[in-house]
Amino acid sequence: MLKKQIIRDQKKDQQHHSYNYHKHEKDYDDNKEKKNVKIVPKILKDRWQINSVIGSGSFGYIYMAIDRMTDEKVALVRESKMYRIVEGPGVPKMYWSGSAGEYNVMVLEMLGPSLEDLFNYCRKKFSLKTVLLLGQQMLERIHHINRRGIIHRDIKPDNFVMGTLAQCQQCYLIDFGLSKYYLDRRRRQHIEYREGKSLTGTARYASLRTHMGIEQSRRDDLECLGYSLIYLAKGKLPWQGIKAESRTEKQEKIYQKKLNTSLSTLCKDFTEEFVHFINYARRLGYAEEPNYSYLSDLLKEVFSKMNLKEDCE
Repeated sequence: MLKKQIIRDQKKDQQHHSYNYHKHEKDYDDNKEKKNVKIVPKILKDRWQINSVIGSGSFGYIYMAIDRMTDEKVALVRESKMYRIVEGPGVPKMYWSGSAGEYNVMVLEMLGPSLEDLFNYCRKKFSLKTVLLLGQQMLERIHHINRRGIIHRDIKPDNFVMGTLAQCQQCYLIDFGLSKYYLDRRRRQHIEYREGKSLTGTARYASLRTHMGIEQSRRDDLECLGYSLIYLAKGKLPWQGIKAESRTEKQEKIYQKKLNTSLSTLCKDFTEEFVHFINYARRLGYAEEPNYSYLSDLLKEVFSKMNLKEDCE
C-alpha cells in the first residue's frame, strides 16, 4: 500500500528518528484559555465532544472530536462552502455542517498525516516511485475540483493527507479556505483576467504569475503541483531559506530566485518529464483547459524510463 511504500523509504532510520504526527495537538481547554477565544462549544449538538486542537488551516483551527454515538474520531473545522461543491473521491467526507457558537462548522472524517508530516517523518527522503505514485493522485484531486469549476490556490504537501484503515493508500486534498470559482456560477464562463492581485497561497510553491499579481486559474494549481513534486523528490527547493526584513521583501526575493532558476537546474538529476510538467503549466493560457491526461502520461513515462512498477508494493 502507498503508506507502506512511504514508510519503507525511511525504514532504516526509524530506530534513530521519531516524528510526532500530532505535533500541533493541544488540549482544547488549554488552547481556549491561551487564545481567550471560544471557537465552538465543548460538545457539539450533544454528539461530538471536542478533545484537542490538532492543526490549523487557512480557515482556522482544526479540532479532533469524538462521536459519542459511534466512539469514532472525527475532525471539526470552520465551514467552507467549497466542501459541498467538491465532495467526491479524494475529498474528506462530511458528516454534518451547521451553526455552533459564533461560527458555522463542519464535522469531517478523521484522516491521517499530511504529506509534509510524512515527509518530515521520513527525514525528507521519498523515493522517486513514492513521489510518482503520490503525484498521480494529487493530479487527480486537482482535476476533480477543477471539473467543479474551482481552483484550490494553495496546492502544497501540507494540504494533501493520507487516509486511514482501508483507505490508507488514498491521498486526499484538504483546506479549501483559499479556494475560488474560476467559472462564473451563473454564466459558466471563465472569470476575467486581472492584474495587481496580492499573493494568495504559499510563496514557496506559488506560480510565477501569482508572484506577478496575475489572477490565478487552473494553470497555477498545476505549476504549484510541479514544485511540490520536485520538493518531495529532492527534499528542498532552491528558494527555501531566504532571509528578508519583511514578508513582502521575502516574497519578492523568492520570486526572483524562482524566476532566475532554470527548469533544467531545478529538475537536475531527474528525467526531463519533470521539466515538461512545469513548463507545460507555465505555458498554458489564462483560460485554457489543461490536458490532464498529458500530465498524467508524463508521470507514467518516468515509471517506464526508470523501470518502476506502478503499484504500491
